Amino acid sequence: MMAASLLRRDKKSTAAHLKADLKRTDNSSGLRQLQELLDSVLNPERGSDPEALEWCKWLLAGGDGFDEFCRTVRSYDNATLCGLVWTANFVAYRCRTCGISPCMSLCAECFNNGDHTGHDFNMFRSQAGGACDCGDGNVMRESGFCSRHRLKTGENVPSVPRDLLLMSEMVLPRFIITIIQYLRDGYTEPESAADRDLQKVLQQLEPHISFLEELTKMGGAMRTVLTKILTNQQTFKELSMGQEENVYAKRNYEKYLSALKSSGLVSVEEKGAGGAGAGATDTPAGAGALSLLGATAAASLEDSSKEEDQDGLQGVGQRKRVKLSSSTKDPSIMDTLKHKCFLEELLFWTIKYEFPQKMVTFLLNMLPDQDYKITFTKTFVQHYAFIMKTLMKSHESDTMSNRIVHISVQLFSNEELARHVTEECQLLDIMVTVLLYMMESCLIKSELQDEENNRHVVVNCGEALLKNNTYWPLVSDFINILSHQSVAKRFLEDHSLLLLWMSFVSFFQGMNLNKRELNEHVEFESQTYYAAFAAELEACAQPMWGLLTHCKVKETQEYTKTVVRYCLETLQMWFDAIGFVDEPALNQLTFHLPLHRYYAMFLSKGVKCQGLDLDSLLPDQEMLMKIMVHPLQIQASLSEIHSNMWVRNGLQIKGQAMTYVQSHFCNSMIDPDIYLLQVCASRLDPDYFISSVFERFKVVDLLTMASQHQNAVLDSEQERPMLEGALTFLVILSSLRIHLGMSDDEILRAEMVSQLCMNDRTHSSLLDLIPENPNPKSGVVPGSCSFEEMLSAVADFKAPVFEPGGSMQQGMYTPKAEVWEKEFDPIMVILRTVYRRDVQSAMDRYAAFLKQSGVHTGNPWPPYKERTPLHPCYRGLVRLLHCKTLHIVIFTLLYKIWMDHQNMSEHVLCMVLYLIELGLDNQVQDDKVEEEPCIEEHCHDSWFPGTSLLSNLHHVINFVRVRVPETAPEVERKRERERERETPPSTSSESTTFGQSSRRLTGNWRENLREAQVFSLVAERRRKFQEIINRSNHEASQAVRPKSSSSRWLPPGSPPQLVTEILEIRESMLSLLVKLHQKLSAKQNSLSLSWLAEVDPAHHAHGDGLTAIERILAKASARSRHSKRCLQEICGKVCPPIPPKKNSPGDKKSMDKEERRQRARERQQKLLAEFASRQKSFMETAMDVESPETDAVMDMGSAEPLDSEVLYDCVICGQSGPSTEDRPTGLVVLLQASSVLGHRCRSDTPKRLPTTDEEHIYPEDTCGATNDVRLSLMQRYFKDSSCLQSVSVGWDGGVYVQTCGHTLHIDCHKSYMESLRNDQVLQGFSVDKGEFTCPLCRQFANSVLPCRPGRGIETGAWHMPSNKSMSTLVKEVEDLQEQLGIFPVSASVKQRDPILAESNLSKEMESVIKDIKNTTQKKYMDYGKNPGSPDNDFLFMYSVARTNLELELVHRGGNLCSGGASAAAKRSCLNQLFHVLAMHMRLYSIDSAYNPWTRLTQSTHSRETEFCDDERPEVPMLFRDVPSLLIIFILTMPQPLRKEHFTCVVKVLYSLQYTQALAALSIRFSCEERLAWSNTGAAKKNMPNSDKSWESLLGHVISELTKAKDVYDTNSEEALMLSSSVWSPQSIEFTLQQFCLPFLRLSCLLQHHLYGDSLPGCQVEEEFSLLTGCLNLAGSVQSSGSMSSAACLEWNFNAFDLINQWCSEVIALSGSPSQQSVSLLVQDPQWAAPRLLHLPDNYNTIFQYYHRKSCTSCGKTPKDPALCLVCGAFVCLKGHCCKQQGVCECVLHSQHCGAATGIFLLVNASVIIIIRGHRFCLWGSVYLDAHGEEDRDLRRGKPLYLCEERYRVLEQQWVSHTFDHINKRWGPHYNGL
Repeated sequence: MMAASLLRRDKKSTAAHLKADLKRTDNSSGLRQLQELLDSVLNPERGSDPEALEWCKWLLAGGDGFDEFCRTVRSYDNATLCGLVWTANFVAYRCRTCGISPCMSLCAECFNNGDHTGHDFNMFRSQAGGACDCGDGNVMRESGFCSRHRLKTGENVPSVPRDLLLMSEMVLPRFIITIIQYLRDGYTEPESAADRDLQKVLQQLEPHISFLEELTKMGGAMRTVLTKILTNQQTFKELSMGQEENVYAKRNYEKYLSALKSSGLVSVEEKGAGGAGAGATDTPAGAGALSLLGATAAASLEDSSKEEDQDGLQGVGQRKRVKLSSSTKDPSIMDTLKHKCFLEELLFWTIKYEFPQKMVTFLLNMLPDQDYKITFTKTFVQHYAFIMKTLMKSHESDTMSNRIVHISVQLFSNEELARHVTEECQLLDIMVTVLLYMMESCLIKSELQDEENNRHVVVNCGEALLKNNTYWPLVSDFINILSHQSVAKRFLEDHSLLLLWMSFVSFFQGMNLNKRELNEHVEFESQTYYAAFAAELEACAQPMWGLLTHCKVKETQEYTKTVVRYCLETLQMWFDAIGFVDEPALNQLTFHLPLHRYYAMFLSKGVKCQGLDLDSLLPDQEMLMKIMVHPLQIQASLSEIHSNMWVRNGLQIKGQAMTYVQSHFCNSMIDPDIYLLQVCASRLDPDYFISSVFERFKVVDLLTMASQHQNAVLDSEQERPMLEGALTFLVILSSLRIHLGMSDDEILRAEMVSQLCMNDRTHSSLLDLIPENPNPKSGVVPGSCSFEEMLSAVADFKAPVFEPGGSMQQGMYTPKAEVWEKEFDPIMVILRTVYRRDVQSAMDRYAAFLKQSGVHTGNPWPPYKERTPLHPCYRGLVRLLHCKTLHIVIFTLLYKIWMDHQNMSEHVLCMVLYLIELGLDNQVQDDKVEEEPCIEEHCHDSWFPGTSLLSNLHHVINFVRVRVPETAPEVERKRERERERETPPSTSSESTTFGQSSRRLTGNWRENLREAQVFSLVAERRRKFQEIINRSNHEASQAVRPKSSSSRWLPPGSPPQLVTEILEIRESMLSLLVKLHQKLSAKQNSLSLSWLAEVDPAHHAHGDGLTAIERILAKASARSRHSKRCLQEICGKVCPPIPPKKNSPGDKKSMDKEERRQRARERQQKLLAEFASRQKSFMETAMDVESPETDAVMDMGSAEPLDSEVLYDCVICGQSGPSTEDRPTGLVVLLQASSVLGHRCRSDTPKRLPTTDEEHIYPEDTCGATNDVRLSLMQRYFKDSSCLQSVSVGWDGGVYVQTCGHTLHIDCHKSYMESLRNDQVLQGFSVDKGEFTCPLCRQFANSVLPCRPGRGIETGAWHMPSNKSMSTLVKEVEDLQEQLGIFPVSASVKQRDPILAESNLSKEMESVIKDIKNTTQKKYMDYGKNPGSPDNDFLFMYSVARTNLELELVHRGGNLCSGGASAAAKRSCLNQLFHVLAMHMRLYSIDSAYNPWTRLTQSTHSRETEFCDDERPEVPMLFRDVPSLLIIFILTMPQPLRKEHFTCVVKVLYSLQYTQALAALSIRFSCEERLAWSNTGAAKKNMPNSDKSWESLLGHVISELTKAKDVYDTNSEEALMLSSSVWSPQSIEFTLQQFCLPFLRLSCLLQHHLYGDSLPGCQVEEEFSLLTGCLNLAGSVQSSGSMSSAACLEWNFNAFDLINQWCSEVIALSGSPSQQSVSLLVQDPQWAAPRLLHLPDNYNTIFQYYHRKSCTSCGKTPKDPALCLVCGAFVCLKGHCCKQQGVCECVLHSQHCGAATGIFLLVNASVIIIIRGHRFCLWGSVYLDAHGEEDRDLRRGKPLYLCEERYRVLEQQWVSHTFDHINKRWGPHYNGL
């Protein structure tokens, strides 16, 4: 009742009245009134209406205006944190120097207000959203706070008056419950309703939540009030349950309970009733992790069916589970949620509605409030399991993941808070349990090893959960909290948690199993490996690295021991579960062994950092043997994959092999694996290990002395790569020291060197390629020494250069010379290369370095590198190099290589030598090598007497028994030798031996492993292994294992019978080395006795195989006297060694083949060299667009006059001939519209790009604008046809013609175009628009310009200077012009060929004119009053000539001082162009009455009478543009024109130009000066030659023009302002010269093109005199010193009369309306060179100003803002908002500003994009970072600086119109940019 009356009153007074009531001590009536009012206003049943919000605002403000209220509250803001929350795509900053947590981020404002100079910061686009950490000392150092948050603002803020927020405390709880009731009411289970219903509810709530968000932004005071309300349990209880009588509230509450239930969460009330054993502490962990989650999840239908399926599939539940130890792990963490306050329920609904952005932002905006932060974090943790379930069900898991992390990263990055929650809310238990539960939803049975009885389960990488990385937010949170030491310690101390975690890791052990396809190619290549690698890296490796960072010191030994113990236990369980005994299953491969890698990394850390003893952490031998199997399997499989044995599995298997070694994965995958194998190798018996390696690599059968053998498992083409793989692996294993004693700095250095040796690298790619400590939280590259210092120590910086080809180079780092010399390590390179070609690239670069430094010219071998010493724990590794098995292999291989057996290669020899050298450098410590020769009779147990390599090197082996096929050459030879004594093929037991020291190596280990005593060692190992394993059955120790024989592949046809043969060897390793040296050097006695004496091993660091052998022999003789003796003996044997016989025809063939190959190679080289030199010469002549030095291909018409017609080569048909009327030849040309000239300004300094609101660019002062204004002013007052001949257009949108200089027959061109049209390949240009590429040099073109048929004879006469007087010539010129009226076509041609009008040539000329017109837009052609009129056409035509002349001038640097024919001139087609234009223009005649020639050369009197009948006068001569007149005269006179006539025209026009200069100058004088000069002039008038003195002429002009009343007085005031300087005769002379120069330059260029006159170079000061000399203006008066401009005048008529006449035309205007036009007298023909805008040095200046700037035309902030670098316009790239007629704004602007050429800087990407007509291309960036690199799309966000060179190149390409030729990657833009 009362509420109704309140509602009727206005809101303001009501609010004031209520506030007054509530302030009283007895406020019950006020309270009652307020409650009633709120009941009706905020009635949830009314739906959301804006009225309610209005009421709330007024009530909060309590009678004041709401904005006023906001300001007041803000003044009490005591927050010291910024806390600004942003959403995805926001631009923020991160400073690693100031950050404590690597997740630290700052908003742009705080960043710019703080001081971060010299810090390591970057700008980034937020992926998931974030919040500003400025002011938060837990996350960043205080030194980085901005000026606003540095002061502890909280202290000096006054306390808040009680009544200010009184209303808020009353009203807001009701407001919040209203929101919650909406949420309850609107929620429907996703199964029953579509997502859109939820969206609808959220849309209705939008204003309410925005209102809350507004409140949080009022600062600390309001946040405190909100926190109180949100966390107050009492208010929640009262309001949430709903009062009894309120039916709506009751129903609403029931909805809430059912939502809780369906989420699988029990509310506590029911729980209490059921007594669900909250106290039952002994619940097993099964319940703790799975069943708890399982039980609750069954509530929703969808989930329960999943659960049952799974239990049906494999008993997940039956797995051995660990008991949770302590009673604190109350199962209720997982399945109860009791909401005690608004905050908790708000979060619950936020999750239910899948984290709507607005809600998230509101919850985060509250975080600066400390109390809120703690409560909210606890609430978040409490809901964690629920978040995970919602996430798994969500369809939008990506967005949801981002929003979850947006919240959690704010909470968990803070160590204090994380520790607090870990202690109070069991955060760690919750996280691990939640992760376990999540993964358990997608387990499948593992098929590794024993497919039938495998009890192990792994995650299924095909499931959405893994494929879409849905687990990412949870894992990311886990990694985040493990980065805090206090939390990580708790984790490592809690054994039950560790066990749970190990079981989690074991889900990934052996996932994504590959089975080798043996028959046909797989149909479908699964891409699950992405998911598998990502999962291992993120879910296993990163938490591991996180834990490892806390195990760095002795005090943490216990942690390491615990982890290692659990790893071993879990591994043992895993071996049992997969049923592993001793042999891996065949043809199976998994790259995922996280348990092995955990074990390896903790071992390594324990030994390296914590001083633990390795043996105390290692298991027994049997376990080591098992552990070694799977990592070794991966290494062998890598080799198989590269040998194409897995080719039927598709490309993805190669992808896996590459990912495994790739820089982001290698130190979590291959490095731990190799380390683990090194540990096993150092502790197991070396013979066992070596034999296992060769067995795994399947090359045992190959290791026989026999020349032929059978391999049971490999095809012959796979044998070589597999053998190379095995040896390379052994070399890596015994020489890699990454975990065996290298310091972090050394590791960083080695990594860096290996990457730089493969290729020069940019800084960013190096950062990316160096495996950093993958714990993302460390964010630091390992080692104390910084990345930068190390980089400058090993590499030189190559600054970014720009190559003329147009390819832009980035700044690169390249290895220093001493690095190549001492540190290049091919082994590290092999380990780190993803692509095999990189190894080759490194070797090529190494070879190039050696060649360049003169060390070695041939083909070098990989250099041998000394290793850092081993850590004492790993000394056992050296025994690998000193075991008999390896020595036998080495001996066998040396022998085979020497004998040229098949499948040996240089790489094999290289690796064998590497192993020998490693063995020599790493002696086994304990046993001293006895120098005495050992007694050979005693060594019956095997080939070699002992294990030391040194003593075995010189041990001679006499006989070896081998098993060979009957067909082998050995058998043949033996039959020949011993016909009488046949030895039956013996398969006898091991007891028979031949000769005392001969030992036999079997041909086939599989068949007869035990026969030869050589590998009896292997048998011993096997036996030991069996005993260890205690297996009763003995079959595994037999020679043939059933398992291997079953998979045996037999070649088609029965294999030849094997027989045993005895080979006579009589060699030692040393002697074989010497023989190999002879073989390689192809010289006998290549090593002389004296060689040993003078050897110096250091000298042999670089070189080929010979050097390597010499180095080894030198080392051996230096270390053992006995070796030295043997060597001397071997070298001293005088008899030349018998070269190995070429045994089998096969070998012969292979040798010939080798030779043939060599010859072919040489031939190919020769051909290539020849081709290269040809290509080079072609490039010099034709291609190079940039360099001016190139010689002209042919100086077409501009060449010296020849005696015959000019001949042209057609580049299509290759014929050479003249251009004729019937078969014209044409030049390949590119026509393009250009506005470059129009963008010129007066000043030399370019305009600046505005980067503040105060700066602007004014386009009015450009050449184009000035000329437009001039023309329109003329058209206002003068006759149109006359105006159109008084100026040139084409400053904007003029047509520029350029050619590559190649010619073709026009009919050939037509057929070429036809073929292009039928060619369906995408060419990047449009054939329909006539575009093509020159068939010879591939330069872009779009038209063909016909060459005029030239007879060379007549031109001779045209050149002759004549002695005719000026007046005669003037008359002749006039006559020539008269002819025009009669003949539209040139007279001489007419007589020759009356049907010229229809000839092919004229047709082509017309078509080219049409092309020229189509090149530019309509608006640039129609300047006249009636478009399309001949006058208009005429103007356009001669302007084309003008544009091309002016542009050539610009290209020459704006003057002709450089002289010579510039590059532009050589390819100039001006001559042909003039001819075509002249043909066309002669169709128009100039009415003789208006012919300007007469007005230039004689006095005309009859003018006044004409003036009356024409309403508008003609343009006075003094207003006309002289260069335009020149071009009109030349083009309209019959061609070819005699040179004398040309000179005559120039002289006459020079007088006019000079008079204009005087007039323009006189206007700049002050009145007094004018008077003075006019008097001086008058005095000189009567002197002789007064018409050649500027004083008299100037005086005359002044006196004449004074008669016209407006000329001087209008701007006298301004003139005074302008001319503060006094005019001296010198300055006047200089000004006049400058005024006339542009005309002279053009005339000179024109003369150069028409008559081929050369242009001599000169100094800038001498340009004037030089040009007048070239044009024959100077006459005889030219003195070498100061040149007078007036002296060049030559009048054919009284000068003063002529000037009178010209001035009178101006004077005549003064009475008429057109007197305004006298301002046209003021003109200045000089323009500076065209420039692009001046850009700021730092890119950030541009980015900050423009990336948030709103577009001028649509008012929005563009998604892709762009800037025009020509005029500074700000445009939307691809923006649909600014489209007009389907054309986007950038394209529109390019047409408007550059006549279809646009240069745009994309603000958000820092790259420049070029639009040319209908095509566009990415040009690159002119902003580079400190390392000379582009940052496209600002991905790295490092500070960028302007690269002046690049910007100059861009400008130069714009001015020279070469974008089309230099940039290669063009594509059509379809008007969409």
